[in-house]
Amino acid sequence: MNKTFRPTALAAALCWLPTLALSQAVEPKDANDTLSLNRIVVTGTTTSGSKMKQSVSISTLESDQITKLGAGNAAEILRSVPGLRSESSGGEGNANITVRGVPISAGGARYVQFQEDGLPLLMFGDIAFGTADQFYRADYNLSHLEVIRGGSASTLATNSPGGIVNFISKTGDEPGGAIGLTLGLNGGKQTRVDLDYGGKLGNGLRFHVGGFQRTGDGDRDAGFNAAKGGQIKASITQDFKNGFIRLNLKALDDRTPSLMPVPVITTGGVIHAIPGIDPRTAFFINNSTPQDPVLGADGKMVSTNPRDGLHVRSTAIGLEGQLKLADGWSLTDKFRHASNSGRFIAMFPADNGLPKAGGSTFTGTLFNTTIDDLGNTINDLKLTKTFGEPGARTTVAAGLFTSKQNVALTWFWNQYTVDMKNSGAKSTLATAGWDTWGGCCTRNFDVGYTTTSPYASVTMDMGALTLDGSIRHDSQSASGYQREDDPIKHSWDAASQKKVDYKLSHTSYSLGGNYQLNRDLALFGRVSNGVAFNADRLLYGNPLDGSVPVAFNKVEQVEGGAKWRAGAVSVFATLFNAKTTESNYEATTRKFTSNKYSANGLELELGYKAGDFRLTGGATFTSAEITASNDASTVGKKPRRQADVVLQVSPSFSVGPVELGAGILHTGKSYGDDANTITMPAYTVLNAFVNYQVNDKLQLSVSANNLGNAIGYTEVEGDGHAARSINGRSIKASLKYAF
Repeated sequence: MNKTFRPTALAAALCWLPTLALSQAVEPKDANDTLSLNRIVVTGTTTSGSKMKQSVSISTLESDQITKLGAGNAAEILRSVPGLRSESSGGEGNANITVRGVPISAGGARYVQFQEDGLPLLMFGDIAFGTADQFYRADYNLSHLEVIRGGSASTLATNSPGGIVNFISKTGDEPGGAIGLTLGLNGGKQTRVDLDYGGKLGNGLRFHVGGFQRTGDGDRDAGFNAAKGGQIKASITQDFKNGFIRLNLKALDDRTPSLMPVPVITTGGVIHAIPGIDPRTAFFINNSTPQDPVLGADGKMVSTNPRDGLHVRSTAIGLEGQLKLADGWSLTDKFRHASNSGRFIAMFPADNGLPKAGGSTFTGTLFNTTIDDLGNTINDLKLTKTFGEPGARTTVAAGLFTSKQNVALTWFWNQYTVDMKNSGAKSTLATAGWDTWGGCCTRNFDVGYTTTSPYASVTMDMGALTLDGSIRHDSQSASGYQREDDPIKHSWDAASQKKVDYKLSHTSYSLGGNYQLNRDLALFGRVSNGVAFNADRLLYGNPLDGSVPVAFNKVEQVEGGAKWRAGAVSVFATLFNAKTTESNYEATTRKFTSNKYSANGLELELGYKAGDFRLTGGATFTSAEITASNDASTVGKKPRRQADVVLQVSPSFSVGPVELGAGILHTGKSYGDDANTITMPAYTVLNAFVNYQVNDKLQLSVSANNLGNAIGYTEVEGDGHAARSINGRSIKASLKYAF
């Protein structure tokens, strides 16, 4: 476990940094390039090139666009990316994210890799109670976001056959900084201070440093200081004639509420809110919730505070560099070591049916999971060389990716009798964790996953035509143990301990081509095969000592599309087919599944600009079905939580110093279970903002999330007793001063 880091003092110290020039976001050279098709992208590619030249579906969001979204966390930011399905209803972390009809079977982001500056935050995106997005906070350090969907993500990263989300930090290229104050006005009031600063120190040396500090209720009115903590990040870069070297530092210590499904009643497949319980605002942990006693990994009982919610700590140090060698060779390397730990606490309605005692109480299982160790050490080394002249150029690349990911967590879930109240509910201990759900879920495991992945690619640039192919061989070895409790002795049961010791591997490939008919029109196509290995989801199923085959998840994709612009209009369209084979374990139902899925669809991204009016938007149309399953009754059904239509529209208009904008997010009807017996209705979320540029340095903003206060269910339990909705209306005001 890490020592607690408190960034408060360091964040305050940043205020003493001297001021330089106004910091500006990176903008495309062509003001009419509304989708930034000219932007050079580096995520999921072996050679940097513009979006117009790449044979992959990629979206980019600049820092100023992200600020206008008013998003409170990384998952909310991703809701604006076409083709990416981001269920941002769980709070700051624990989001469910996928792409293009690839399933969300139990939670997390199994098929999409979260990266920070080109390296994964965690090697597995769907660790129960320890998802990758929990360890990322978007703040003023963020330069821009690159999102690859499908394509070469299968071969240029591990465990990412669906796509890559890469949050790219500022590095001091442009001098200046900003300080901002944000106040939550309702719907989870909190106060947040953001600050960043960067610039050049001379002789090729530059730096950037920034962070945030916050305090308040969090995403919902908790009635206590549920959101508290912050982050500080820094980098220093030495540029020299033939390359650069950079040191990256990060320290995160943050507490935020975890939001679970709330009690509902489902009749005839229709979800109904229970009177007095608002799915948009209900929160059952408060100042009266008692301390929760749990069994630690060391076998000792520990008293924990449920008000800590999701508490994450991450301390990371990284090095990256690029060196141009003789004869056109180039060597790049990225390294990071991160210590990740914390705790996940959230109240989950456990009743299978109607509330108890005439509707006055329900049984709540307090998911109390200690994140003992999710630390990792990761390195990506790549050697490239370009042959030939412009118009007939070939680039070859060979790399070696290595990682060691620790997955050590302890589950101990007590059950409480909870008042059926929207807030201020009283909780009384009812069942100790030894007996919760038949004693199924008191667990402790500590497993190390070592991955070695050589990869290679060839890209041929023949002027208008670009062809590329890549291959990756992922080898994973796992070693450690898993064990359960002894409910009689109230300790860990030595006899239950099982050894984890196995190896498995898979070779992935991706082949693509892009033909640019002219400066403003390009066609592309790609076929790819990739894998996502399992981690903790397998631990309490079949033996993992190497005696039986170990399951992994495979995704095969075919895609093709066009990129086109005419004046102020830009369109990026992709047709796709995705086939997924997976095995899974779901904690809340305690069921193992083995399914195959198929999805066909169309992904659209649109940009338009006319004078001071700007419009961006996207749409994803998906037809998906379960094609095979260990539960034959679900074959031919739609995968749970897969809407046929998802739309995003973001208009904005400037009048002098005032900018008005909105974000309209529509999610079509979907089913809450694979048997398609429970319907989650379509919903539309309206976000809005107004910015007033007081002068060239000072900006005042007011933004609203879910202005219409819509209920939007993102998941429901299979028996219909509990469902999770997006948050209700929240409004915040910000004052930002750039220097």
